[in-house]
Amino acid sequence: MGFGSGDPQAVMREFLHQVGGCAVIDGGLATELEANGADLNDPLWSAKCLISSPHLIRKVHLDYLEAGAHVIITSSYQQATIQGFKSRGFSQVESEDLLRRSVEIAREARDIFYNDCLRGYGGHSDIKKHTVLVAASVGSYGAYLADGSEYSGHYGKDMTIENLKDFHRRRLEVLAEGGADLIAFETIPNKLEAQAYAELLEEDNISIPAWFSFNSKDGVNVVSGDSLTECVSIADSCKKVVAVGINCTPPRFIHGLILSIKKVTKKPILIYPNSGERYDADKKEWVESTGVTDEDFVSYVQVWHEAGACLIGGCCRTTPNTIRGISLALQKEHAIPRESVP
Repeated sequence: MGFGSGDPQAVMREFLHQVGGCAVIDGGLATELEANGADLNDPLWSAKCLISSPHLIRKVHLDYLEAGAHVIITSSYQQATIQGFKSRGFSQVESEDLLRRSVEIAREARDIFYNDCLRGYGGHSDIKKHTVLVAASVGSYGAYLADGSEYSGHYGKDMTIENLKDFHRRRLEVLAEGGADLIAFETIPNKLEAQAYAELLEEDNISIPAWFSFNSKDGVNVVSGDSLTECVSIADSCKKVVAVGINCTPPRFIHGLILSIKKVTKKPILIYPNSGERYDADKKEWVESTGVTDEDFVSYVQVWHEAGACLIGGCCRTTPNTIRGISLALQKEHAIPRESVP
């Protein structure tokens, strides 16, 4: 199921109806790539695997599909930028091809999943075919800098909307033409970048819809300190945006953030929190023992759904086990009331 040329808002509502009212988004990539042997000690982070080990990316996508994900993000390649690849010696053409490859890998995983389901997946009758969307990830300018500024939103006083549009424009065009179903603008840290994305979607006549997902470290504002409701209002006013929400934010803040988002938009609300662990930008690592268990994470799911979220998944440090738990929680009787679909 793609968005095609129809009304994207209507297609999103139909997608949510098809999956029972609440869609499951996949989980963190880097943790799983490392668990499968990838070395991500690189400024490109998980995008490094597009070059060195695309087979691992495909495997992780499949693991999430088998866990019940309805939406797979192009491996959360927040560092997958043309500028980033060129800094590693790739040409403009090669860099654009790597972006296209990120979408191709996700689509390949979806095709393998569909085929496995048709064949009975080796006798695993509990794995059933379900609608899957491929979302092409566009991370923030701060993620490209790899200095932790995606967690602060502070780009300096000289940064402008036009600078950000110039940075993101060609990547957005390549991904939109690459066969994804929608664009996932992720971990948006400030109002300026949200406005830049909205203007690009309209000015460049991007052919597929998008979602906007912000991050927060205090449960009130986005990480830069900008008003969450003002940021959400930008997404609400953009016709190309079909859902808006929060990612890479501790689970304890999510309920309140959903309620804040509901005050300014009627668009579907998406949430995919991190594990609750704290990221140390200086050491470039996650601080263990500061997060929640999979069981605790999943225990929030019904509360989030009842509060208004209708796309739920995980971000950094969540795993296929987390996503499986979310899927099972949403399958419980009365956990997905159809009347909650916008």
